[in-house]
Amino acid sequence: MRVSFFHWFYQRFFIRLFRRSFKIHPVLKETANIFSKNNKQLYLVGGSIRDSIRMFKAQDWDLATDALPEEVISMFKGQGFVIPTGIKHGTVSLHYNDHVMEITTFRSESIYSDGRRPDKVEFGVSIEEDLSRRDFTMNALAYKLPEGPLIDPFMGKKDIKARLIRSVGKAEERFAEDGLRPLRAIRFASQLGFNLDEKVLEAIPKARFLCSQVAAERVRDEFDKIIASKQPSIALLLMEKTGLMELFLPELAHCRGIEQKGFHQFDVLDHSLLALDYAAEKEAATEVRLAALLHDIGKPLARSLDESGVWTFYQHERESSRLAREIFNRLRYPKALMEKVCRLIEEHMFHYEENWKDAAVRRFIIRVGEENLTHLYELRWADAYGMAKIEPSPASLLPLIDRVNTILAEKKALSLKDLAISGKDLINQGIEPGKRMGFILNELLEAVLDDPELNTREKLLEIALKLE
Repeated sequence: MRVSFFHWFYQRFFIRLFRRSFKIHPVLKETANIFSKNNKQLYLVGGSIRDSIRMFKAQDWDLATDALPEEVISMFKGQGFVIPTGIKHGTVSLHYNDHVMEITTFRSESIYSDGRRPDKVEFGVSIEEDLSRRDFTMNALAYKLPEGPLIDPFMGKKDIKARLIRSVGKAEERFAEDGLRPLRAIRFASQLGFNLDEKVLEAIPKARFLCSQVAAERVRDEFDKIIASKQPSIALLLMEKTGLMELFLPELAHCRGIEQKGFHQFDVLDHSLLALDYAAEKEAATEVRLAALLHDIGKPLARSLDESGVWTFYQHERESSRLAREIFNRLRYPKALMEKVCRLIEEHMFHYEENWKDAAVRRFIIRVGEENLTHLYELRWADAYGMAKIEPSPASLLPLIDRVNTILAEKKALSLKDLAISGKDLINQGIEPGKRMGFILNELLEAVLDDPELNTREKLLEIALKLE
């Protein structure tokens, strides 16, 4: 009798605790009421359920229903609007009361010939059958709106509590349906701090060919989520272990075993992962995190033995930047982001000395780009941490930072647009537009960087006419 009482008490306690943590937003209740009036069911599914069980605030609302897309569109005619974002597969985006909800009709799926999309989709199945097509048990739960119950046919709640990523059914079958799922499993491990079930871990290397067929943009999106996680190295080490690093980031995989005796305690790969984790811990921007991971990938190609038998890596930053560009182009990254990260990589080996003249500081600012200075400092600190896994002292860069801030505060000329004359002034002096004019303007900027007092119209015209 006591056992049954405690079992009853536990169930009641968990349901109440779940409901307290899982506060249903008024807009969701309104939406559910509209479905109910039309004799249709509505369930909250996916990550929002998982996050609520973990006592985290749900970020997105993914919904499942027995209503067909056309019926959803009809329900909300005149109140909100519906976009048929993936109507072929039963998905629409509902914009209602300043919120966006993705709603998908219950469906079952046939085989996946291309390893990404089902050959045939059938609508009108039950919520349990709909959940059975999902990837992992932690994502195969549904909460019936507005008041429950929680539908959990694959013990996903138990796996969430155990911090375990387990497949719905056989992992090999789930991965055959979508070649992105192995990388997605690894991303969840890093993002959530969960462990991979042994069967999932064993199935990933077998799915490498399917993974190789996934569109680069989809791989990039998963990689971005890995980089954005609190400890990205969890996923990257799993990628190395399962062969996905060699598949997607071979340049990084080749850094394993590249020792760098002296200032470094770790090989190039572990050093890079430590630098990335440090940048993530400090909540650095995406550009800094990517630069921290890729700043040394050129070392395997740049290394050579010196006369004393010590490995050196001269100009590895240039090789690292080149390889990083190849990665970014392969994964279809935006060009603007690529340029920023590669600039950071190219400049991360700067060596400041107190005897730098102000002109040298000005040229440093121009070379790095004023907008990139803070990110470069953060990259240097991450790089320093990765050498010995010791918190770097911010004071190490303070002399340079103070010099840079002083120069910036003076608001002296640091670019062609800051010069006291323009190309039009040179044309008025009889200098024709073209390469010669570009050369003269650059020489004038160099003169002003050495001596800001020269930045007057009269003095610059005098120098320009001498150059002409």
